[in-house]
Amino acid sequence: MSQRVRIAIIGAGAVADYHHVPGIHLDPRAELVAACDPNEALLAKRRGDWNISKTTTDYRAIAADPEIDAVIICTPNDTHHPITLACLAGGKHVMCEKPLGLNFKESQEMFRAAKDRGLRHMTAFTYRFAPSMRYLRHLLYAGSLGTPRHFRSQRFLDWPETSWGWRQSKKLAGAGDLFDMTIHRIDYAQDLMGRMVSITGAVAQFAPRNITPQGEPCSPSEVDDWSALICLFDRGGVGVLEGTTLAKGYHYDGFGHDWAEVNGSEATAVYQLKEPNTILLGKHGQSLQKVDVPREFLVAPGSPRDPANGVPSTVFRYDLAWEFVSGIVEGRDCVPGFDHGASAQAVADGVLESFEKRTWVQIPGAL
Repeated sequence: MSQRVRIAIIGAGAVADYHHVPGIHLDPRAELVAACDPNEALLAKRRGDWNISKTTTDYRAIAADPEIDAVIICTPNDTHHPITLACLAGGKHVMCEKPLGLNFKESQEMFRAAKDRGLRHMTAFTYRFAPSMRYLRHLLYAGSLGTPRHFRSQRFLDWPETSWGWRQSKKLAGAGDLFDMTIHRIDYAQDLMGRMVSITGAVAQFAPRNITPQGEPCSPSEVDDWSALICLFDRGGVGVLEGTTLAKGYHYDGFGHDWAEVNGSEATAVYQLKEPNTILLGKHGQSLQKVDVPREFLVAPGSPRDPANGVPSTVFRYDLAWEFVSGIVEGRDCVPGFDHGASAQAVADGVLESFEKRTWVQIPGAL
C-alpha cells in the first residue's frame, strides 16, 4: 500500500479518544480521516480534538466511503455485529472493541465475513500489548517457567455504584463485568495457556445502579458486577479467573488491581497493570522478585512509540493501532483477530450457561 491507511473511528467517545486515536497519530503509515457518532455535539468537538473534517452520524456512510480504508469500532456492544458486517461489505478492514458480539454466534459470523472477504480483522484486547504481559508470554513459550500448570487472574476495580448507562442493559451490553473486564482475562489466558475446553462459572450483582452519577433515579442494572470461572485448558493446565467492580480500596489511580500469573513447574511469573514495565518472577524455594521488562518487550515490534513517554499503564494501549495498521500494510493477520474475539466470547457465553444450569460446560472449538 503506497498511501497512508485512511482510518475512520465509529463511536467517538472516551475509549476511542483514550486508546485508539493517540496510536493512529503516532503511526506515520496511518491517517485519521473521519469519525461517526450519533451525538452531533460530540462530533463537533472531535473535529477540533482530532483535527478531522469528515464526520457523520450514519455508520453506513463510513462503510460506503471509498476514501476510507479501515475502521475502528468503539460503539455499544449490541451494535458491533451490524456495523462490522456493513463495513466489511464495504471493503473496510475492521478493528472492533470487545466483546466482539453479544454472543458467540454473532462473533463467529463477524470472523467468517472478514475471512471470506480477505479483509484484516482485529479484536481490541488491550492487555495483550502490556509490556509485562508480552514478556511473561515470552518467558512461558521459551520454556523459562517449565511446564505451565496454573493460570490465575484477578481484576478488582473500585468503581462508583451509580449507573453505567447503556452498559447496565442486558439488551445493549449482553453482560456486565463478564463482557467488559473478565473477557480480556479469558483472551490472554487462552493466549498463554491454550484453549479453554471446559469451564464452570458464576456471575452476581450487588449494586442496583438505580441512580445516575448526577443523582437522578434511573432503571436499575440488569447485568453482573462480579464474575468468575474455573477452567481446564487443552494443554493440561487449569485456571481461576475473578473480576469485580466493587472492590473497595482497590482504586490505584483508576487502574484498579489487575494481576495475572502463571505457575509453571520451574517458576512463577506475574503481570500487574499498575506496574506494566516490570514482572514478578520466582523459582522454587525463592520469593517473587521484581524484574524489569527488557527494552525489546516495552513496545510492539517496529512501533515508533517511546516507552519512556507517558503513563506506563496507559501508553502501551496505543500499540493496538500499530498492530492493526501493520496487518493491513503487511497483508497478514492482525493479532488478536476476530477468531480470538469469538473464542473468548464462546467462553463468556459458557460462564452464563454454566451459572444458569449450575454445571460444567464444554466450550466449542470450531469457528
